[in-house]
Amino acid sequence: MNTRTRPHATPASPNQAGGLRERWNVMTEHLDRIVAHDLLALAVRVAIAAIFFLSGRTKVEGFLSLTDSAYDLFRTEYKLPLIPPALAAHLAAYAEHLFPLLLVLGLFTRLSALALLCMTLVIQVFVYPDAWPTHLSWAALTLYLVGRGGGRFSLDHALGIR
Repeated sequence: MNTRTRPHATPASPNQAGGLRERWNVMTEHLDRIVAHDLLALAVRVAIAAIFFLSGRTKVEGFLSLTDSAYDLFRTEYKLPLIPPALAAHLAAYAEHLFPLLLVLGLFTRLSALALLCMTLVIQVFVYPDAWPTHLSWAALTLYLVGRGGGRFSLDHALGIR
């Protein structure tokens, strides 16, 4: 047998495993091109941004005036160690508005995703430890962005920021 050529099996019929495997592999190659990192990164940026931004909107009235209920939540339910409730409420509200906005724009994507990942970890450990399935999904989305960046449809790409 010539070492430069690959041995070819007889063509498999569509009912045989080899034929199905080949069709599957061709289909996944097409999907790889269609659902490239750039499209996936855009969808992930918008998805995780929406979760945190909408949470932030529940804490404010108008532009960024914290509601009394936001202060109450941080005094009673969200009791964080080492941070006074009023400061924690402000920091959370600002972070839940700033980082999602940066993610949608794709500006400082990795840093913004890392900040939201840290928020997720704080929520998981100190606030709602039983909500790990939700927090795991948030962590997975943010970890993807931390690891891979915002993609071509981002200001990071346009500005040459890695």
